[in-house]
Amino acid sequence: MKQQTRAAIRYAKAVLSLAIDKNKADEVNDNMQLIASTLNDSKDLQVALNSPVIKVGVKKDTLLAVFGDSINAISKGLINQLVENKRLAILADVATQYTIIYDFHKGTQSAIVTSAVPLTDTLKEKILTKVKDIVGKKVTIENIIDPSIIGGFILRVGDKQFDASISGEMNDLRRQFADNLYVPKL
Repeated sequence: MKQQTRAAIRYAKAVLSLAIDKNKADEVNDNMQLIASTLNDSKDLQVALNSPVIKVGVKKDTLLAVFGDSINAISKGLINQLVENKRLAILADVATQYTIIYDFHKGTQSAIVTSAVPLTDTLKEKILTKVKDIVGKKVTIENIIDPSIIGGFILRVGDKQFDASISGEMNDLRRQFADNLYVPKL
């Protein structure tokens, strides 16, 4: 596990603890999802947060301008704490880790299904039922569209991944072929 991820988990746990004490865990979870999606969707914002040239005050002001009244005081406090500790670059990781820890706290788990085309409602229901039977918890499903997998799907639940994609099968065949390739010595 990377050092940044460990730090992000520690910050996320601290924010969740505070949010639970203030009865704002659900609201903070919404904030963290907004922060994570905004930062992940904006390459410019990511570059700005990671830039050693841009002053920390400018980064903070930019974040507060972007999120403004969309986030509550606890989430703004997280940004201030990360600025103070010179860890603003891990904000997206903290937001993502918060959502994971929050889901665990609530007894739910998220399943991420990557497919070449959007899942039908019927297929989503089948996947939800099967994953719920396996993990024994309430499950939410997120569908990511990635045409590069050609067909099939990749299912990720927690730290487990099941690759039933055509591109995954092709990569397996490629590896098997490379492992069994006979090259005569001259």
